[in-house]
Amino acid sequence: MTHHILATSALALSFGLATAAGADVSKTEVLTTYVDIAAAKYDDSLTTAKTLQAAVNNLIDAPSEETLSAARSAWLDARVPYQQSEVYRFGNPIVDDWEGMVNAWPLDEGLIDYVDASYGGPTDANELAALNVIANPSLSIAGKSIDATSITPELISDTLNEADGIETNVARGYHAIEFLLWGQDLNGTGPGAGERPYTDFATGDDCTNGNCDRRADYLRAATDLLVSDLEYMAAQWAPNGAARDTVLTSEGAGLVAILTGMGSLSYGEQAGERMRLGLMLNDPEEEHDCFSDNTHNSHYYDALGIQSAYLGRYVRPDGSVIEGPSLADLTAEVDPALDAEMQSKLEATMSAMSDLKAAADGGFSYDMMLEQGNAEGEALVMGGVNGLIDQTRTIERIVVALGLDQIAFEGSDSLDQPEAVFE
Repeated sequence: MTHHILATSALALSFGLATAAGADVSKTEVLTTYVDIAAAKYDDSLTTAKTLQAAVNNLIDAPSEETLSAARSAWLDARVPYQQSEVYRFGNPIVDDWEGMVNAWPLDEGLIDYVDASYGGPTDANELAALNVIANPSLSIAGKSIDATSITPELISDTLNEADGIETNVARGYHAIEFLLWGQDLNGTGPGAGERPYTDFATGDDCTNGNCDRRADYLRAATDLLVSDLEYMAAQWAPNGAARDTVLTSEGAGLVAILTGMGSLSYGEQAGERMRLGLMLNDPEEEHDCFSDNTHNSHYYDALGIQSAYLGRYVRPDGSVIEGPSLADLTAEVDPALDAEMQSKLEATMSAMSDLKAAADGGFSYDMMLEQGNAEGEALVMGGVNGLIDQTRTIERIVVALGLDQIAFEGSDSLDQPEAVFE
């Protein structure tokens, strides 16, 4: 699956150039492609989450090296379509209001389960940082007694997530599940991901680190919650869904939604918060998928999602393609040279992300790239950062060329005022 999508990125470029030279397209046709691809991406995210759900149930029912490995593989597969959907976030309030429930990071994992002594305990910023819900059926949060005897999706969503109003108390979503499958990555900027043993889910005397039944309950509940969250979002983009209808109601607002998502994800979120910041701090805790060492893939597929939004083309996990009239076509009608510039910059970013991904897949993991003084790692990460920043400048020009109101893209201190990062 991964190799197929990598092979198609060049095809996506040629497809965009070919259609740009064709017949005129309407803004409504462009928006229809955009919402159809959104529907497909969230549907694929839901489908792969259900596969993860089945793998988690198999792990819980029969803990073994094999079932843990299968659950981890299913989690990694589930990230591929979801990361490509993130370009829908910033321009669509329905998505942005929901996104924190499924993909919030970083998280204070001591809230959920046992952690290494080096993690520390409660802090002034978060007195719940080491609460360890799995080990404690009775909790106290903000002075209120909580019965956590049964770990349910409702307990996680209504009580634990962002407990005491603290954003790093992430109790749900992909990264909570990731932590439960891999455990902490204690390797710093050295090689290796988390190494949670399958016996952490075993029963009886085979159980390691205690509370295996409650750990299994938490993993099952968090995975069930992820599936239900994705069911909700998939419905928003289906025919007559609220997100789809909102985009199609106004041509101007719909185009602004596309460009806002592309620009904000390119600049402030991915180039800044997810890539440049971690490199400035030389901190593997700033990795997006820090427990599994999957960050290189998350970055790659986020960038691919941005390219997909512009070209109006998405390759599904089964290899089938959804494509149609695109923002590239619309831009080419107004300014062919600007469209060619945008496509070239998107391809340059994907080339940089492919280099980063290939290095990580070859054993030079993303957290190793963040090591202070590692020139090769810095060059790989900054190749992606610079590509994302450069393409954002062209996105800004497209906004003007299409006669749209100026858009304020998301920023990041790491890009806009780097001195603030160290204050």
